Amino acid sequence: MTVHPAFPVDGAFAAADPARLSVRVADPLALPDDLAAAWDRLADAASEPNPFAERWCLQPALHLLDPDRHARLLFVRDGSDGPVIGAMPLAPAARYGRVPLRHVTGWTHHNHFHGAPLVRAGFEHLFWAVLLGWCDTADWAHTLLHVPRLSEDGPLHRALVDAARMRGGEAVAVRREERALLESELSPAAYWDAAVRAKKRKELRRQASRLAEQGSIAFRRWSADDALAPWTDAFLELEARGWKGRAGSALVSQDDTQAWFRTVLAGAAQAGRLDMRALELDGRPLAMLTHFLCPPGGFSFKTAFDEDYARFSPGVLLQQANLDLLDDARIAWVDSCAAPGHPMIDSVWRERRRLVWLNVPLAGAGDRLRFAALTRAQKLWRRWKGAAPAANETQQAQEQP
Repeated sequence: MTVHPAFPVDGAFAAADPARLSVRVADPLALPDDLAAAWDRLADAASEPNPFAERWCLQPALHLLDPDRHARLLFVRDGSDGPVIGAMPLAPAARYGRVPLRHVTGWTHHNHFHGAPLVRAGFEHLFWAVLLGWCDTADWAHTLLHVPRLSEDGPLHRALVDAARMRGGEAVAVRREERALLESELSPAAYWDAAVRAKKRKELRRQASRLAEQGSIAFRRWSADDALAPWTDAFLELEARGWKGRAGSALVSQDDTQAWFRTVLAGAAQAGRLDMRALELDGRPLAMLTHFLCPPGGFSFKTAFDEDYARFSPGVLLQQANLDLLDDARIAWVDSCAAPGHPMIDSVWRERRRLVWLNVPLAGAGDRLRFAALTRAQKLWRRWKGAAPAANETQQAQEQP
C-alpha cells in the first residue's frame, strides 16, 4: 500500500520507501515467533508507553476476553520481514452508542485503561496514514475509525489529527476526560506535604498510630525473588471482599477476567513491568496496589483495601508509601487509571492527564456523508444539552464493540 504522496514523511523514516509499508492481520492465538518478538521490541521503542497494548497484556485479552473473535490484531510493518512500526487491535461495531451505525473502533475491554496503539517513535504519521488507508479498502470497515483514550496533545493524537487533515477530513473529538496523574520533581515527603492539608496529615498520623495498636504493621513490595502466586491470590481475595465483590464486578466474579488477570501479572513480571505493594497487619494485607511500570511512565492498574479497616484509611496510608515512585529515576510520571473524582487517588495525586476520544472519517463518499451527519447530530445534541464541545458524550462515544 502506498502512502498519500503529499503526506509528510517522518524524519526517522525518511530514508525508507513508504510504499513498502503494509498491514498484516495476525491471529493472536497463532502468532509467529518472529512477529511476537517484533511486537516486544516495538514496546521498548514506542513513542507513548501503553502496557495494555503490549503483547503480554493484549494477547491474553484477545484470547480470553474476546471469545467471539470480533477483534482484528493489526501490525503495520516495513515489508514482509522488516521492523514493525505499529500495532493496534481494531473491531467492527454495528452501533455507535444508541445509533445503528457501522464503524471501526479501537478494541478495548473493561480493564483496558489506555487506548493508544503501540507506534515506534517518529513513525506516528506514517502509522495512521497506512492504517486509515487500509481501513478504506477493508470490506468490513465502514463510516469512521473511533479511537478511544488517546493522550490529548500527545504525539499520537497530533499525528492522527494531521493524518485526517491530509486526507481531506477532520479528526473530531467526541469525548474528553481528566484523571489523576503523579508527576513531580518533589521528593516523596515534600509532595505529601504539598498535596495533603496539614489537618488531614495529622488525622492520618493518628489513624496510623491506632492501626499500629492492632498488631504488626509492614509495607511490602513484590520483588522478582518472591513467588507471584501468593501476591495474586491475596489481591484477588482482598478485592472480592469489598464492594466490587458485592456488585459482581471483582476480577474473580468472572472466570475470564480472573484468568486474564493471573496471566497478565505473570506476563508483566516476566517482562519486568510488574510493581506490587501491600500494607499488611500481622502478615495479612489491608491494602494492595498493582502497577505496570513502562519507562518513562507507569500505570496504576488496580487497587484494593479491606473495608473492615476503613476507619484507619489503609488505602491512603499505602498511597503515601507509594509516593516513593517519585524517587525512581526511570519513571517520570504515573497514570492513575482511576475514574475522575476517585476519592483515594484524587486526594493525593495533584497532576492531571487529559484523554480524548476521536472519530476520523473513512474515505468513501458514503462514509463521509454518514460521518458528516453523525457529527452534525452530535453538535446539535451538545447545543441542546448546553454541554461544552466534546465533553460528556458517554452514550455516544463508542469505547468498545
